[in-house]
Amino acid sequence: VDAVEGDAEEEEPELTETERKEMLEQATMFKERGNALFKAGDVELAIEAYSDAIEDAPPDAPEAAVFFANRAAAYAKLGRHRFVAEDCTAALELQPDYVKALVRRAQAKEAMEDPSAALEDMKRVLEIDPSVREAVTAVPRLQALADAKLEAQKEEMMGKLKDLGNTVLGKFGLSLDNFKADKDPNTGSYNISFSQ
Repeated sequence: VDAVEGDAEEEEPELTETERKEMLEQATMFKERGNALFKAGDVELAIEAYSDAIEDAPPDAPEAAVFFANRAAAYAKLGRHRFVAEDCTAALELQPDYVKALVRRAQAKEAMEDPSAALEDMKRVLEIDPSVREAVTAVPRLQALADAKLEAQKEEMMGKLKDLGNTVLGKFGLSLDNFKADKDPNTGSYNISFSQ
């Protein structure tokens, strides 16, 4: 039994308040460097500085959410939407109501042609702060995009199902075109009739 206990992974020792403060100060210096580089237009070096800030921050420090969100802004400048979404998700794990991270992730998801996920984030933004103009204008647009994408997916699936049905029925000299489905407006049920 003793051998099993010895095999358990050792937990990292708790950081003292002084150690956490020093780590956070160092991380904040990298963040400030990243901000200066970003403003100067050196986005690649800004990403490196923000990465250093993230690495040096104490584990689970809520302040690291800003470092992730800033790096996400730099990735967005380069059109690296997947990295934007990943960093914003990391920021939101540390600060779930971080509006900037939600907005950036929504913008990245929209650019990645995932309007449903973008819509979800923008709706969350409005729950937190209904005055965020980006979200107010984005929600109706994203709702329309999400609905259109869902409708296109339904049409594609129905087309594939019809092709499959025609393949099976074709062996019997039939087609789905031989069947007509009429919806009863009173009950919502369908009446299927056959014609040749």
